[in-house]
Amino acid sequence: MHTTSRRTFLALSGLSALAVAGCGTASGSSGVRNTSKLRYQGFAGQVTPAELAADLGHLKDLKLEWVGNTISGPQDIQSAASGQTDFGGAFNGAVVKLAARKAPIKAVVSYYGSDKHAFSGYYVTGDSPIRSARDLIGKKVGMNTLGAHAEAMLDIYLKNNGVSLAESKRVERIVLPPVNTEQSLRRGQIEVAVLGGILRDKALETGGIRKLFSDYDLRGAFSAGTYVFTERFIKQNPETVRTFVTGVGKALDWSRSTPRDEVVARLTEIVERRGRNESADALKFWQSFGVSAPGGRIDAKELTVWNDWLTDRGDIKSGQVDIDDLYTNEFNGARAAKRR
Repeated sequence: MHTTSRRTFLALSGLSALAVAGCGTASGSSGVRNTSKLRYQGFAGQVTPAELAADLGHLKDLKLEWVGNTISGPQDIQSAASGQTDFGGAFNGAVVKLAARKAPIKAVVSYYGSDKHAFSGYYVTGDSPIRSARDLIGKKVGMNTLGAHAEAMLDIYLKNNGVSLAESKRVERIVLPPVNTEQSLRRGQIEVAVLGGILRDKALETGGIRKLFSDYDLRGAFSAGTYVFTERFIKQNPETVRTFVTGVGKALDWSRSTPRDEVVARLTEIVERRGRNESADALKFWQSFGVSAPGGRIDAKELTVWNDWLTDRGDIKSGQVDIDDLYTNEFNGARAAKRR
């Protein structure tokens, strides 16, 4: 199913994600207990930890059914909340925000983060006059979606460097597909491009850009996003969730303990075999999924930091979300592997 088909698929639900999630009717399982199939969205030219887990055999007889691609974490978890897919993944701030809207979701395992290899950098052209946070006022910053990881880090950078809330609103945030962001920067359509992972490394190899700051510069190594299921799906399919979470955790540990060249070869094979009319070329730049916690286990502080950010922005009220009830490590049976 190509991207257009995915949009058609999602449109057929006839209900908004938040409306369904809010009434708590979405199960994503059609009432089947311990289903052996999970519907999900992927990313073009990339391999997610869930897809890697399946290829490594860590999901056992549990099958993943790809329904299309997405470029937006918030959209992905809304699809899971509404039952259009069975699980989704997003920046932890987006998870908190969706929970604040009464979506009955629970985070079960981290799946991406930032470290010295895998981070989101904010890049300008080599000859750009932008050198500081204040230089961003009145400028355009290209990112994959609003209200998520990229915008949160931008806000933190501006605040840490003395830019007021009123001034920060004059920094224009432009939504662009990740694969087009570098090109938009080089053409002068935006002044700053948020680039991460293989797209970042590919752009750096081309040259002519420089880093203004990164999320790793701001916070060091941290897990940034989690996979979520609805509470109803978990209740109906606990062993399915256990197999999935443990498998993803094992895949993350495998990616850290296995020589990089071997990981890249495996990821490339997965893309080439699945026949989605996409290129695997960018995978040669892969370095890490950025999840440092053993087995992808979730730490409460990885959610509370974004809960505080959203509260400061006025997006949610203080105490609106019970963080302790928003996540669980109950289903994670992965044992940490040694780092490479």
